[in-house]
Amino acid sequence: MADEEVEYGQRPFQAPPGATEVFLVRHGQSAAFKEGEPFTLVDGQGDPPLTAHGHWQAAQVGERLRHVDLAAVYVTTLQRTAQTAAPLLVAIGLTAIVEPNLREIHLGEWEGGLFRKKVAERDPAFLEVERTQDWSAIPGAESFAELQARVAGAITRIHADHPGERIVAVSHGGAIGAALAHATSSRPFAFAATDNASIAHLIVLGDRWILRRYNDTGHLGGELSAVAEGLT
Repeated sequence: MADEEVEYGQRPFQAPPGATEVFLVRHGQSAAFKEGEPFTLVDGQGDPPLTAHGHWQAAQVGERLRHVDLAAVYVTTLQRTAQTAAPLLVAIGLTAIVEPNLREIHLGEWEGGLFRKKVAERDPAFLEVERTQDWSAIPGAESFAELQARVAGAITRIHADHPGERIVAVSHGGAIGAALAHATSSRPFAFAATDNASIAHLIVLGDRWILRRYNDTGHLGGELSAVAEGLT
């Protein structure tokens, strides 16, 4: 009798045993900066709340992720991440864990919302940030290397606490970009276009980081190419 033919079909991806699946969510749209009305600072960083649209985005994030088997939800010390996580937490019955080192890049003298004005004006220091791909061109700001080290360190600690589990971490555009650049060994600002309330998906197993998804906004009902609506 001839040997039976063996077929090797394609299979869906499965995370390796012991890996942590990290869903990195950028917070929803936050309040606009008005000159002369700086944001309240928390630990030296601007702390604007979500807009009404940002709260709608947060609700869509909660609906998208509520059916995922999650072991924990992490937020930063800044209220826009806690507000974004709130609908999901209500849906799944968990309490957020605060991880300060997932917070946004510290912008030094441009904190409190001034950064947005400087970007709109194409300030020379911001142009230098773009040229060098390093935040330290802003007076008093963290360097990209400092940001990446603390964010990667936080995710590494989270992995150690949740082997073989899935978690959500609600964070910020700059911090998420630094994490994904670390995962892919890419240029610092390769992932600098993260949309509000988007989802990135990392598989973390020791020093092995796999990027599975980036800037997923399917839950927001938008187009593949987003229309710019100003800095948020």
